[in-house]
Amino acid sequence: MQIHITLEDAPVIDHDFAPEIEMGLLADSAWISPKFLYDPLGSHLFTAITLLPEYYPSNTEKNIFTHYQEQITDAVGTGGTLIDLGAGNCQKAESFFNSLKPSSYIAIDFSVEYLEDALTKLKGKYPHIHMQSIGMDFSKQIIIPNSITTSKRTFFYPGSSIGNFSNSEAFGLLSQIKHQAKDGGLLIGVDLMKEDSILKAAYDDPLKVTAAFNLNILRSINTHLGSNFKVDQFSHKVKINHAEKRVELYLEAMEDLTVSWPGHSRVFKRGELIHTENSHKYTIESITQLLKNAGFEKTQIWKDPKDYFAVIYAQ
Repeated sequence: MQIHITLEDAPVIDHDFAPEIEMGLLADSAWISPKFLYDPLGSHLFTAITLLPEYYPSNTEKNIFTHYQEQITDAVGTGGTLIDLGAGNCQKAESFFNSLKPSSYIAIDFSVEYLEDALTKLKGKYPHIHMQSIGMDFSKQIIIPNSITTSKRTFFYPGSSIGNFSNSEAFGLLSQIKHQAKDGGLLIGVDLMKEDSILKAAYDDPLKVTAAFNLNILRSINTHLGSNFKVDQFSHKVKINHAEKRVELYLEAMEDLTVSWPGHSRVFKRGELIHTENSHKYTIESITQLLKNAGFEKTQIWKDPKDYFAVIYAQ
């Protein structure tokens, strides 16, 4: 069955993001939070990205899940509540339903409309699993409703999304997960540092699907802010920051232009950048230390043969 949590029971996304967006656009170096990439269209575009052969994280992680599913199941255990952070189309979590056999599935995502569409399709296939959807900006705070049992919670955070956060932000998020997991754990996907050519191809694919995904954030901002960004005035740009071990996504102004919204405006010079996303890459040592700092004392790790990606169960 599918249950939509009430306002009294759970946090619902606050749709007034104008102050946060304005702060980023009016900063000396303009930026937009990557969460705004995932409006309904952006979520569909990201799903398309995961199907690209150049985008290695999805296929590599899927292969790890498939190859080591029995070991992962032994580590995590069966039953309990599976809490899916950034659930998207819910397909990754679904791949574990038959092995982990959760009694409850909690799907959490910023794009609640896309999430609910996905969960509706699942409910008929797994009527024995108690399903709930929550629209939440968990980048700020994770709040699990009181109605969710505190026993045997497994948080699921695949796809290397932890890389969107700075080290301090990732520590804060993982610490919250550890607190909310109680006696359970965290199953997480982590992208590992690799050569530039592979990273470039993954984040600037020949079909320009990633470019469309990045540019669509301007339409998302127009919706939230009432601004007049024009997509055709910007281009997708990728930088690899070796010092910070991360891939950085930007939108570059193709001409001098002015963007306006109620009460404010911002002039962009040709070549000026808007920072939209970071994707930090880890080593096994750095991610295990981060998990330890966040309170996870035990980790089990599975990797692909090329050491492109790691799946970790932390308790």
